[in-house]
Amino acid sequence: MVRLNGLIALKFLLLLSLFLVCSGIYARHGRTKFKVIAFYTAQNDRAHVSYVHEANRWFNETAKQYKFSYDSTNTWDNLNLEFLSKYDIVLFLDTRPDRPEQRAAFEQYMKRGGAWIGFHFAAFALTPSDFPQNWDWYHNELLGAGEYKGNTWRPTSAILRVENRNHPATRHLPATFKASPNEWYSWKNDLRKNPDIKVLVSIDPSSFPLGTGPKAWEIWHNGDYPVVWTNIKYRMIYINMGHNDIDYDGGTNKELSFTFSNPIQNKLVIDALLWLGENNIKP
Repeated sequence: MVRLNGLIALKFLLLLSLFLVCSGIYARHGRTKFKVIAFYTAQNDRAHVSYVHEANRWFNETAKQYKFSYDSTNTWDNLNLEFLSKYDIVLFLDTRPDRPEQRAAFEQYMKRGGAWIGFHFAAFALTPSDFPQNWDWYHNELLGAGEYKGNTWRPTSAILRVENRNHPATRHLPATFKASPNEWYSWKNDLRKNPDIKVLVSIDPSSFPLGTGPKAWEIWHNGDYPVVWTNIKYRMIYINMGHNDIDYDGGTNKELSFTFSNPIQNKLVIDALLWLGENNIKP
C-alpha cells in the first residue's frame, strides 16, 4: 500500500511538472510582444479616410498574427507622456498633432527613446495651408524633409528601389518591387544631404513618367524621390505610402485601390514594426 501510494505521488509530480513546463512554453509564446498605438484624424481627403479605415483593419489582423497589441485613437489629447508610457510604438496614420502641449509630449517621448512610424500625410506641411510648417523639430529635425514640395497625380503604382537591404525594415525585400497605387510626395529639403537621414527606399527611374496629371507638374519624368527613410538619431521610420485611389472623376467615390493589398509592401511595414517593437526601449 505504501509503495502504491508512492507511485501515485510520483506520477502526480511528473504530471504537475509537465503541466508547468507546458504552461511556461505557452506563456512565452502566447504573450504580447509589444504594444502599438495609432493616432489618426480621418476627416479630410476621402482617399486618406479610406486608407485609415483600411489601416486599422489591417493592423488589427496583423497584430493577432505577430502577437503584438494594437490600439487606435482619434483623440489627439491622448498624446501625452502618461498615455504614451503604456505603448512601445506610436503610429501617425494620416496627420500630426497641432496643439503645443501635444507636440511637446511627442518630442519628449521620442527624445527619451520612444519609437514612431509615420505614414504619408503625417509628414505634410505647407505654408500657407491648413497644415503649415510651424513645427521645426518635427519637420526639419525628426523627418528631415521640411515642407512639402509637390506630388504626383492620380494615385498610381511605382517601381521602388530598395537602397539598403541590410536594414531590419528592408532586409526581406527584393531589390525592386511594385508598390500599391499612391500619391507620391516630394520635399523641399534634400534628404541625401542630411547625415542623420538614411534613405531606405526610393522611386526607381523605370517608373518614369510617373503620374497621369492632368496638370503637367503632377507627372514626374525624372529626379530623385526618397519614399522610405529613417533618422539614425531616433527610433523612427517614415513610409510615404498611405493614399488609396478613389473614383473622384466618376463621382461615385468608390475605392479603386488599397494600400495593404500588396504583400511585398506589407512586409516592409511588418518588419519595421518588429524592428522597433522587439527591440523596444521604454521612454
